[in-house]
Order: sequence, then C-alpha cells, then structure tokens
Amino acid sequence: MNPPPPANAAVRADWRFALKNPVHLLALGFGAGLSPIAPGTAGSLLGWAGYLLLAPWLSNFGWAALLLGGFMLGGWACGRTARALRTDDPSAVVWDEIIAVWLVLWLLQPAPGAPAAWWLQAAGFALFRLFDAVKRGPVGWADKHIKGGVGIMLDDLVAALLTLGVLFGARRALLWGFGYGV
Repeated sequence: MNPPPPANAAVRADWRFALKNPVHLLALGFGAGLSPIAPGTAGSLLGWAGYLLLAPWLSNFGWAALLLGGFMLGGWACGRTARALRTDDPSAVVWDEIIAVWLVLWLLQPAPGAPAAWWLQAAGFALFRLFDAVKRGPVGWADKHIKGGVGIMLDDLVAALLTLGVLFGARRALLWGFGYGV
C-alpha cells in the first residue's frame, strides 16, 4: 500500500479537478490546459480559435472591455487555481495564454471585425509562443519576480507586447526599405 502524499504536494490537474469548480475550468482554458503535450500551445490555439469566432462581432471597445475584464478575472481565477494545485504557475493554467493571444490578434487587425491575414496571425501566434516558452528578458523577469495570479497573467502580457513590438517593428522596417517612408 502506498503512503498518502504529503499535505503540501502539488495536486494534479485533471477533468475531475477542472469540473469541480467553474473558476478552475476557466483557468484551465475549458480543458485545453489538460493537454498532455504542450498545454500552453493548446491554450494558445484555443485562444486563436476563440478570436476567429469573436472578431466579426466585437468592436474595438468590445475587445478592450473583454481583454481588461479577462485579465482581471484571470488574475483572480489563475491565482486561485494555482493555489488549489499547490504550485506557483501550473502549466495547466492557460487562461493567460488565451487572453494574450487575443490581445496580439486584436491589435494586428487592420480594422475592427477584419482579422489580419492568416500568415500575420500565424506569425503573431508563433512569436508569442516563442517569447512565452523561452521566458528571456522582460518575460523572464516578470515570471520570476511577480507571483500569484497577477504574475501568471503578466508574463504572458509582456510576451504579447514583445510579439507586437517585433511585428510592428518589422512592418515599419519593410515599409521603409521599400521606400514608403516611416
């Protein structure tokens, strides 16, 4: 017979855990974070799909309100779920990836309700995943120094902002290089 785990041992996220509490279900990306392979990527893919469903219906004000509310709700839900799982930033918690991908894709839109070209969305997705997974520079600093639900959300927000900086910088450099001015 196996001895019981220590009282402070990490709890495993599974469907039973997710369905026990709607806060956990949200933080786990409605189950995307339960993926056995690359849960952060699974959460980001869910965010991309959700963006494509929402983009035709939301104005810029709607996106701003959704993202602000999603960030605030996420700080609380991700923090509460991390405490229940007894770990600082569980890989199964992916609401932060969903919100960050929404931010990237929304700000890449050429106009409200008009998603960016698929290749630009894919570039945003890939760069965001790279910055989030590698956790270097400001992303790593936020991940290391800011804890709790806000910290879980913040490192992904920083990764999203770096993604946008690279893409907008590349666009500006290309336009300048082709003689369109700056």
